[in-house]
Amino acid sequence: MAVKTYTNRDTTQITTHFNAKEFRCKCGKAHDILISSELVDKLEQLYAALDCSKIIINSGYRCTDHDKTVGGSGTGQHTKGTAADVICYGQDGKTISSKLVCCKAQDLGFGGIANITSAHTSIHLDVRTGSKWYGDETKGTSTVTSDFYSYFGIAKSSTVDSSGVKAKGIDVSKHQGEIDWDKVKASGQVDFAMLRAGYGKEYSQIDPQFERNYSECKRLGIPCGAYWYSYATTAAEAKQEAAVCLSALSGKQFEYPIAFDIEEEKSLQNADALCQAFCGALESAGYYAMIYSYKSALQTYFSDAVKKKYDTWLAHVNVQQSDYSGNYGLWQYSWTGSMPGISGDVDLDYAYKDYPGIIKSARLNGLRDTTESKESDSSKNTDESSDTLEKILEHVANIDKKLNK
Repeated sequence: MAVKTYTNRDTTQITTHFNAKEFRCKCGKAHDILISSELVDKLEQLYAALDCSKIIINSGYRCTDHDKTVGGSGTGQHTKGTAADVICYGQDGKTISSKLVCCKAQDLGFGGIANITSAHTSIHLDVRTGSKWYGDETKGTSTVTSDFYSYFGIAKSSTVDSSGVKAKGIDVSKHQGEIDWDKVKASGQVDFAMLRAGYGKEYSQIDPQFERNYSECKRLGIPCGAYWYSYATTAAEAKQEAAVCLSALSGKQFEYPIAFDIEEEKSLQNADALCQAFCGALESAGYYAMIYSYKSALQTYFSDAVKKKYDTWLAHVNVQQSDYSGNYGLWQYSWTGSMPGISGDVDLDYAYKDYPGIIKSARLNGLRDTTESKESDSSKNTDESSDTLEKILEHVANIDKKLNK
């Protein structure tokens, strides 16, 4: 687990919604702080899953002395930089009940979860390894449950609305490790896969599993698309990212779109310009481009013109049916799916358009090159056959002349 050290004065924006300063120890001393990357990533997942307007961190990193002062052991998860006590707020500005937050945190795989106020406003979350701990500190620290849905009497939906779905898929990256694609194919649960090609604007940031994932999909006949995670803040940087992305795509064929994944807060401030720069570069190169982002970002930062120009891949998880009012061709409805051949969680998606049919018909995403190559070979073979026949007939004519002399 990656845990980074930050100075007490550090104001690094770690992810879209969380800054290093939010995790400072409350002791008032100017010492370094520890922050787990996995913790912040999961807090971002929680933010999207609950469609939060904000998440307030009441307590992040704690030095040993401060942890003891507030009733801790001095060696708990807060002292390791792997825990945070938070309050979540909805789009209406009201506090989201910690009962619901506990349930969603359980779905997202937090290692330690506990309600910590009788008003059900605050919750402890951590990413401990080993045995999970689900508790309710208002009942005592030894109170542990195996399932918050049952504990709080909240119904858990087991189905997601699949009406209008044309294909079921997954999206993967290096975080899924080395996938056993034979098992994925044999499961019968995957009609397509979206593969992370890379991120950022450096050639070294091409996803280390991209080549393998692509070749395995091709070997097994699994239609696939790709996506590029953006850190761009200007149109010029988005074009640089597009150039690296195109180099990763070169020589490959994709039956599904190439998505511009834009989630970072700094990127979203200039969303329209970045989308037009990146997607425009891909379209000029003959690719079917689309944009990926989460529900609240799409509603806040993207103009109707851009959303009309490019297809949308919507991220809105842990709901039976998305209430996003815009159109979308792909829906990422879960970050905690399971799949034979993949260790750990995997994102699950639905496709609402016949992308293979659309893209093949338009001869995009490298499929044009394959078609033209076959047509060229066919024409070449016809010409060669014609030349060969003429030579044979000429040779026969010469023999006849000799025999008739």
